[in-house]
Amino acid sequence: MDRELTKEEISRNRRRLLLRICIPVGAVVALGAIGLSLARGSVNRRELFQGTVDTGSIESTIQASGKVVPGFEEIITSPIASRVVEIYGHAGEQVEAGTPLLRLDLEDTEAEINKQRDARQKQVYAIEQQELANATELTNLEMEIKVKEMAVNRLEAEVENEKRLDALGSGTGDRVREAELAYKTGVIQLEQLRSRLENERRMRDAAIKGQRLDLSISDRNLSTKLRTLESARLKSPRAATLTYIVNSLGQQVSAGEKVAVIADLTSFKVDAEISESNSRLLSAGGKASVKVAKNVYPGTVINVSPVANHGAVTFSVVFDDTTAVNLRSGLAADVFVVREVKDDVLRLPIGPYYSRGAGTYELFVERNPGEIEKMEVKLGDAGYNYVEVKSGLRPGDKVVLGDMSAYKGRKYRIKD
Repeated sequence: MDRELTKEEISRNRRRLLLRICIPVGAVVALGAIGLSLARGSVNRRELFQGTVDTGSIESTIQASGKVVPGFEEIITSPIASRVVEIYGHAGEQVEAGTPLLRLDLEDTEAEINKQRDARQKQVYAIEQQELANATELTNLEMEIKVKEMAVNRLEAEVENEKRLDALGSGTGDRVREAELAYKTGVIQLEQLRSRLENERRMRDAAIKGQRLDLSISDRNLSTKLRTLESARLKSPRAATLTYIVNSLGQQVSAGEKVAVIADLTSFKVDAEISESNSRLLSAGGKASVKVAKNVYPGTVINVSPVANHGAVTFSVVFDDTTAVNLRSGLAADVFVVREVKDDVLRLPIGPYYSRGAGTYELFVERNPGEIEKMEVKLGDAGYNYVEVKSGLRPGDKVVLGDMSAYKGRKYRIKD
């Protein structure tokens, strides 16, 4: 026969039942927390490259690539087709203005100049002969005109005499008419001679001018040849470093072929190119920053090409400090052309995470000490050192700047 349980026994049975239920549930919860913790994983702080969000100014830039080149460089070319007969310098040497660099075989050029000089002298003699012939011919015509003038005067006097005789009854009208006809004929012949003289003067003056023009052309050609001959005695136009020179005696060189290069290696600039689509943002005199290795140098944009070549526009940047000691010719450079300066904006140090320009990114942020969490962040324009933060971050946030593409989770513990 069953007996009725006491209140203490009923309470004791309830406690046992609760323990049987709570212990397994607690174990499951604990195991779940441990599993979640293990699933979340961790990262060593020493492997994190972090930057802190703050407020400041940003130079909004467009990026271009370039190369450090000497501030001055001149290519010396051969003005003639010739042969190298002497070499006076070597690459790397310092040269002064007027220093001979090499000598070309100038025998053919000198022979051609002598030939041109002889031809010019013949032109001078021909002009002198023509001038003498002109003077003789024109003098003869002038004398002939004077003789004709006297003959016309005599015919005019005869007309007057015949008219007087006719008035006195001693002459006839026919004789008067004959005298007048002879006089008029003489006047016409005199005018013909005078017209001929004027035409001869003009024709002979034009001929002389043509000959003198030919002589002037010859003089210019000869002067050009003499300058070519002088420039063929190749010398350094200024004090600089000889960076290249042909090194083979007897080498044949063509007119216009490079034979030497001099450069000023104490100052530098950057020759760069940028996409044609961004070229409208370029202007001579604009500010730029040039990053070479880990150093950044301020500079100014110059020599913007007015035309594009293969979708790119070339330009140069001169350094504000042209003698920076860490620069040398041939170094690769990243050029950041400033297009706008923004003040008092939320900003984040730039890093590999900023890979596709302005837009939305997922970045790991440490807001809770010892933990990083992936957050959606909207970023704007960037300079060479900072990126504008549009939304998703606040001042003081520590953001992982390195490449975190290998981490697929949303939260990680930081191991110090």
